[in-house]
Amino acid sequence: MMPEKLTIAVSGLNNTDNPGPGVPVIRGLRESTIFAPRILGIAYENLEPGVYMEGVADKVYIIPYPSQGMEPVLARLEAIHQQDPIDVLIPNFDSELLPLIRSENQLNSLGIHTFLPTIAQYEERLKSNLPEFGKKYDILVPRSQPISAAMEIPKLCHEIPGPWMIKGKFYDAILAHNVEEAVAAFYKISAQWGLPVVIQQFIQGTELNVVALGDGHGKTIGAVPMRKLYITDKGKAWSGITIADKFLLELTTHIISKTSWRGGMELEMIRSADQKYYLVEINPRIPAWVYLAVGAGQNLPEALVQLALGREQEPFTSFKAGKMFIRYSYDLIVDAETHQSFAIKGEK
Repeated sequence: MMPEKLTIAVSGLNNTDNPGPGVPVIRGLRESTIFAPRILGIAYENLEPGVYMEGVADKVYIIPYPSQGMEPVLARLEAIHQQDPIDVLIPNFDSELLPLIRSENQLNSLGIHTFLPTIAQYEERLKSNLPEFGKKYDILVPRSQPISAAMEIPKLCHEIPGPWMIKGKFYDAILAHNVEEAVAAFYKISAQWGLPVVIQQFIQGTELNVVALGDGHGKTIGAVPMRKLYITDKGKAWSGITIADKFLLELTTHIISKTSWRGGMELEMIRSADQKYYLVEINPRIPAWVYLAVGAGQNLPEALVQLALGREQEPFTSFKAGKMFIRYSYDLIVDAETHQSFAIKGEK
């Protein structure tokens, strides 16, 4: 059977030291045996590296930030759709998910399919709600508290044993060892990502992650755990290895079953020295290391497209443990005219 031709729009092309998931998602889609995709890159900045990488996107468009309001975003997507009809849209930034979830009906009316969590699912796993999430689903979560003012920090630092991770509501986490460092981290993160900021007890241990896909009805379509091997100063995995961790897989299926999770997700876990597993974060979308899952035998981006189109997708039953990923830096040489043209026209 010939692969089906589809046009798939993918955001998250910022392939930097804090990479977006867009490029690895596209790599997975390019390896699909079901689809022959035409890839539209969706960019928010004209210097996102994925815009200029050969063999990644067939066409790239700039769209406004959702923070500017959804009307201009939807208007831009509709204009792109009229010029280049989109079958499936895969957003990959936390900050764009909630506005797009709320706009799902408008997107569907245009014929643009998505497969995103519900508003309730998205909000339940927010960093500020994670302690309640842990209690509800019987999962260990480090002590944490959302705050909206720096004056709350001294009292919290007295109540929660240090050190602490100071976390933004979308991105960023800074380790603080005393009140002064915590206050400085609060101002830095709140200035970039707004409020609330979360203070979370730091758990020393091994950093583990799981990429997973839920069908929206409680079934786990795929799940691949990995252990971080090299971590950047931003806390991002620069190298990792798939692991056969039964507890992580059981925990993932437990969460997806209880929440009926819809779409991609990433669990960020810490395994302490006494072998306790702490859930420190749930990201409500496919993570930037998803291509490791593809290499281990689970093409989750391909499966997500199937679900977005309302089709049956058989769950993956296995993956290869011991598969590694290693990121690297690569200098792209681009003509200034190419960049200027993209910046002016908003497409490439």
